[in-house]
Amino acid sequence: MKTTSVFARNLAAYNAGYRYIVNKGSTRSSKTYSILQLLYSLAERSDEPLVISVVSESLPHLKRGCIRDFRDMLLREERWDAHSWNATEKIYSINKSMIEFFSADNAGKVHGPSRNILYINECINIDYEIFRQLAIRTTKNVFLDCNPSHAFWLDEKVLGKEDAFLIHSTYKDNEFLSAAQVKEIESNRDDENWWRIYGEGVTGMLEGAIIRNWDITADMPELYKSRWIGIDFGFTNDPTAIVDVRLSGGELWIDELLFAKGYDNMMIADHLVEMAVPRDTPIIADSAEPKSIKEITTQGWHVEAAKKGKDSIIAGISILNRYHKNVTSRSLNIIEEYRNYRWQTDQHGRFVNRPEDKFNHSIDAQRYVCLNKLLERNNALSYSVIAGRK
Repeated sequence: MKTTSVFARNLAAYNAGYRYIVNKGSTRSSKTYSILQLLYSLAERSDEPLVISVVSESLPHLKRGCIRDFRDMLLREERWDAHSWNATEKIYSINKSMIEFFSADNAGKVHGPSRNILYINECINIDYEIFRQLAIRTTKNVFLDCNPSHAFWLDEKVLGKEDAFLIHSTYKDNEFLSAAQVKEIESNRDDENWWRIYGEGVTGMLEGAIIRNWDITADMPELYKSRWIGIDFGFTNDPTAIVDVRLSGGELWIDELLFAKGYDNMMIADHLVEMAVPRDTPIIADSAEPKSIKEITTQGWHVEAAKKGKDSIIAGISILNRYHKNVTSRSLNIIEEYRNYRWQTDQHGRFVNRPEDKFNHSIDAQRYVCLNKLLERNNALSYSVIAGRK
């Protein structure tokens, strides 16, 4: 296998007998890939059967991350055996050993049988109690990795242990990156916090996060009081974001229907059909593109322009944050935006009441729903509370 120095450092830590092998680093440093290479090698060469568990926060995250990387890794080395892969159980068999992939939201797996080796991918997104339940059922080694966007339980609960070993890596440790990839990463040097986390691979600052009061859920509610679709248009440079927003039990439930570039208006209308969105569902779209709204409306959809105006961004965010939000686990782009949407800072590093203009495509679509459908509701509730006090 073609490996980086990150693979060699993980192998050395494993051979040295460390139980906890922690990989903190920047984007594209080969953390995940190197750990998967090592796990495959251990399973392939083991004289005794090994059970190796690869865990991520959700099944969609797992499919687009570790499972895809694992398959691509073996295909590249011409070692992938389709007969060894159980797609239903997400298990790859190697000689007498097995590598299983499951998500941390699968309670049966988390509290289920033991294993020899555990690997938690992007452990920063996993609750400590889930880690603890997995760790106590692991007989040998625990691998963990993350882009350290902020301090969390890993620093206090794991790295302080005598049998823990930290491996710090950056994109410079990955000699297989193209010049274009390196240039793209280094173009973000001016974003101080981003560069700390994804460029230098050191712990960043969580301060300034805009979206509050949210959790990840498995499914959307079948019973709900109201349902709306929000659309933020994009095409070449920005993605088109379509979100399904439902009001149920006084909370918002949000699902990602589309987050992709290159969608014209007819493709958007067709995608709504593919997603089985009922024709009478109110759709609120970016008012900056009246032509797009008209074209989608001609396809039989009820589309209205988002109400914009002075301070409408802040107003929409304020309404969105008043509700507890349940985001489906498959909505990976919404989750990423929620975690990274931040307030701007002034020259002194103090936060100002203006969001950064990034990580906001799906959030803009949600704001449009809030401004058109939830603003009046919140104003009415506020009025009734005030009237009741008189």
